[in-house]
Amino acid sequence: MTKKSRIDALVEAFSSGRITRRNFIKKTTALGLSLAGALSIVENQFKWTREAYAAQVDRSKLSKKLNVYNWSDYIDEATIPNFEKEFGVKVNYDTFEDNESMLAKVQSGATGYDVVYPTGYMVEIMMKEKLLAPLNHANIPNIAGVNKALRNPPYDPGMKYSIPYQWGTTGFGYNSKKLTGKIDSWNIFFDAKYKGKITMLDDVRGAISVALKYLGYSLNTTSKKELMEAKKLLMDQKPLLKAYMSAPVKSLLISGEVWISELWSGDVYMAMEDNDAIVYCIPKEGCEVWTDNMCILKSAPHKYTAEVWINYNMRPAVSAAVSNYVWYATPLDTAKPLIDKEALNDPGIYPPQAVLDRCEFLVDIGEATRIYDEIWTELKAL
Repeated sequence: MTKKSRIDALVEAFSSGRITRRNFIKKTTALGLSLAGALSIVENQFKWTREAYAAQVDRSKLSKKLNVYNWSDYIDEATIPNFEKEFGVKVNYDTFEDNESMLAKVQSGATGYDVVYPTGYMVEIMMKEKLLAPLNHANIPNIAGVNKALRNPPYDPGMKYSIPYQWGTTGFGYNSKKLTGKIDSWNIFFDAKYKGKITMLDDVRGAISVALKYLGYSLNTTSKKELMEAKKLLMDQKPLLKAYMSAPVKSLLISGEVWISELWSGDVYMAMEDNDAIVYCIPKEGCEVWTDNMCILKSAPHKYTAEVWINYNMRPAVSAAVSNYVWYATPLDTAKPLIDKEALNDPGIYPPQAVLDRCEFLVDIGEATRIYDEIWTELKAL
């Protein structure tokens, strides 16, 4: 088979949804197609409809720059350059690793950020702290594509301050060549035979939720008794851990240095692309289901441009490109026809309702936050 025919076969496979966008770019560039050429094919496949959206924007109100603060590894490669090209706005893009560090930086008052991406429970906290600006839905007409189940989230009914960006679950990834037998429970995180091969999220709510769900409790409990039980379990577990680690653990999971990692669903699926022994599990006890959101800070210097950015990210093709790149689920019904079929049909990415019924959204636990923080401080110091 010639190089051209191999590339043509990959184009057909990508167009039919048999391979992912990332694998298509990886394989075609390995065959000698330029990155620009591969991205051009991808852009044509997703049929970017710039003209159809032009009337939605008052260009006289656009600022020259926009300051965005998002999670790491959480945007498609083409999102920013395409936005900059279309609107003539320079995007300054910074990243964070957990909600709490993002909040602390915003609370410092000197960030200059316009758009931030908090998880649901953090939206609720930031609303209470009066850190978020109300959204003008008239400037975000693509809100009409949001799935009905996500339009009235418990943390922000009516999406007054937040628009869903991506959603997923926080289960765990494991190396199927290193672990044998039925793997369907958080119990492997407390098994001494895996000492030094386990990681937990470097996140107070994320790590403590594992112990709570394993013990049969809500991950939003405010019961001191239940939290002390979870603390003891995690204290006993600490010697088994390699580390508390979030996004950077992907490389260790891929290399085989780590065998079991509490991790967000999409990060595990990204790791699978480089190591097909990795498997994602939503444990039988349940886990966190979450929505990350686009919000505008009350102190944002470029509010109108921020709303244009949010609306742009909610175009079906743009949202689908992000989901296909990061392996998380789109909140937009309008984007689903453009999602890779491999992902759309995977119950780890789009879980059935019976599985979601075992999961919980994190909510603001109010005064109990102090207990969680004390537990976390002791765990990290051990």
